[in-house]
Amino acid sequence: MERDSQTPVIEVEAARKDYGPVRAVDDVSFVVRRGECFGLLGPNGAGKTTTIRMIYGFSPRTSGLVRVFGLDIATHFRRIRSRLGVCQQGNTLDPDLSVLENLLVFAGYFRIPRREALARAGELLAFFALEGKKRFQYEELSGGMARRLMLARAIMNRPDLLILDEPTTGLDPQSRNTLWDRLLDLKRQGLTILLTTHAMEEAERFCDRLCIIDHGKVAAGGDPAGLVAASVGRHVLEVESPGADLPAYLTAEGLRFDRSGRRLLIYGEDRATLLAIRDRFCPEGGYFRPATLEDVFLRLTGRELRE
Repeated sequence: MERDSQTPVIEVEAARKDYGPVRAVDDVSFVVRRGECFGLLGPNGAGKTTTIRMIYGFSPRTSGLVRVFGLDIATHFRRIRSRLGVCQQGNTLDPDLSVLENLLVFAGYFRIPRREALARAGELLAFFALEGKKRFQYEELSGGMARRLMLARAIMNRPDLLILDEPTTGLDPQSRNTLWDRLLDLKRQGLTILLTTHAMEEAERFCDRLCIIDHGKVAAGGDPAGLVAASVGRHVLEVESPGADLPAYLTAEGLRFDRSGRRLLIYGEDRATLLAIRDRFCPEGGYFRPATLEDVFLRLTGRELRE
């Protein structure tokens, strides 16, 4: 098997996925390098989950190229699958099995010997703080425990690539932070991770690089800090219910800004410039803050609600 450290773990080139007349993924291209955490961000229906399903072989591509570990997923699925860990967005735990049995049955799919599987399960139950729950049924677990169990199951086979689809959706803050701690530990161990998420804080915290997908296309890509700097600068001034003279001034000066309901968001690299605008046009108000990845996301994908 190809284990050259210079070979990308994932190569997606001009990948397309059609469902009848609907093109869900449209010429998407990106590369994931060994040992990095790569993020796919996008609104609901943008094509993120369809893209990762093509990568782990669940959904065949319509056209383009998808390689994992230097191998074409269409022709080397079995070799690739043995080195993958996949944690899907929906709950796929077996409700008829205990916590421990869920791990052991999964280990059987990879022909892991029983003694080794028991040792590995014990190691992961301790790692994910579930050792006291190993005899519990799925219905007895909280949402956070269930997600930790799904993640433990996904790495039972000691994968070289872990694919996570919205891993913290619906979790309370305590459960989310516990899961984040475990993901950071896995990242420090050198595991390559492909992550889809709606949580911008999650993307900024974990992702070395990312791409933003919208309407099936890549809208932007790069490291989080670089994307923020290139798209919006370092600072944001939010102005509530501005007068007509402010947008006219910003347009004339060539400054970047967006509307969000009654708010005007003004972006800039120079703090003094934005403070001068606040003093001139809204001396009694205006919220000044650092720019974030969420500003980039909303600039690229829009602020309207989507079904």
